[in-house]
Amino acid sequence: MIRVSKATPRKTPRPFRFHWGSGYVKEEISIKCSIDGHSWEPTIQLLEYGDGMQQLRFCVYNGNRFLRMPLLLGSEEMSALAKQVRKSKQIKNLMRKLA
Repeated sequence: MIRVSKATPRKTPRPFRFHWGSGYVKEEISIKCSIDGHSWEPTIQLLEYGDGMQQLRFCVYNGNRFLRMPLLLGSEEMSALAKQVRKSKQIKNLMRKLA
């Protein structure tokens, strides 16, 4: 069974850079999931580019290390992450557009 707990705090804002543009991670929410001695942190980031465009990135961390793997969520993890979304005004407003 997956255990959900508090994630590693990471400083925001912090810079990011892609081939097509750069900017800052303005907000970030995450939870820590653990099972059988393995852990990962499902994360949602609000990215803001230099021109003001905003995007949400759904990703995974292990502590402060970004992992290149898909974000997989079960119902327990979705509930825990939803609680964190409610604490972030800008991420919450963008997430409403998914409904």
